[in-house]
Amino acid sequence: MVTVLQSSLIQVMVGAVRKACKGVARDFGEITELQVSKKGPGDFVTAADKRVEAALKEELLRVRPGYGFLGEESGEVIGTDKTHRWIVDPIDGTTNFMHGIPHFACTIALERENEIVAGVTFNPVTNDLYWAEKGKGAYHNDRRLRVSGRKTLDDALIGTGLPFIGKAGHAQALKELHQIMQRTVGIRRNGAASLDLAWVAAGQLDAFWERGLKPWDMAAGLLFIHEAGGKFGSIDTDERSPLLTGDLICGNLELYPLLLEKLHLAK
Repeated sequence: MVTVLQSSLIQVMVGAVRKACKGVARDFGEITELQVSKKGPGDFVTAADKRVEAALKEELLRVRPGYGFLGEESGEVIGTDKTHRWIVDPIDGTTNFMHGIPHFACTIALERENEIVAGVTFNPVTNDLYWAEKGKGAYHNDRRLRVSGRKTLDDALIGTGLPFIGKAGHAQALKELHQIMQRTVGIRRNGAASLDLAWVAAGQLDAFWERGLKPWDMAAGLLFIHEAGGKFGSIDTDERSPLLTGDLICGNLELYPLLLEKLHLAK
């Protein structure tokens, strides 16, 4: 396999996630010892989440002083450079992490003048590294990513996210599931949107939709999909980015409109 040369920016981001995640695999192996607190119903944060985000913030702001920073756990820091902002989720899939399921990731994206220009998503247990830079393609380790070539829903495997206890939208989610389940090979609810989007970019999932996402859940993944030849948008409007609405649909160019049509039937 040919080694792909990463830009200095991607090297900075990859170095930051690998450094911040050094202890995560150890924590994952000792799940009974995890220190866990509750942010809300069904919404948990571990000491590992906080430690990884603190390490990411320290490293990223060290190498790019003045950039803004938006993290799931620590909130937003406004930088002196108003054109750049890091968007970070230290452990996307915390519930999986807490239950010993190795499907979670550390994900970071760089936003430049309101556009995502670079992204990295890293699973420290499986050592899967996904990365992309605007105009330069998306990659899984050293393999170039392309979205799937399936053209009909009845051949497609679709990913989604469902609201957990305490979140709104249960009735809407059931309507949407009813529309999609009877028309596809299957639906997967894996519990880590950052990796689901990477899988869409890799062609492992043919499409994905979810409501109520946060920017840090999807910022890197949106770039992966775009660079892999796919399409993304908001479910209910063509005029606003999913980063603003929180409602995301994505897939290859053939399946995107077919899935969107079925979701609109569920309104």
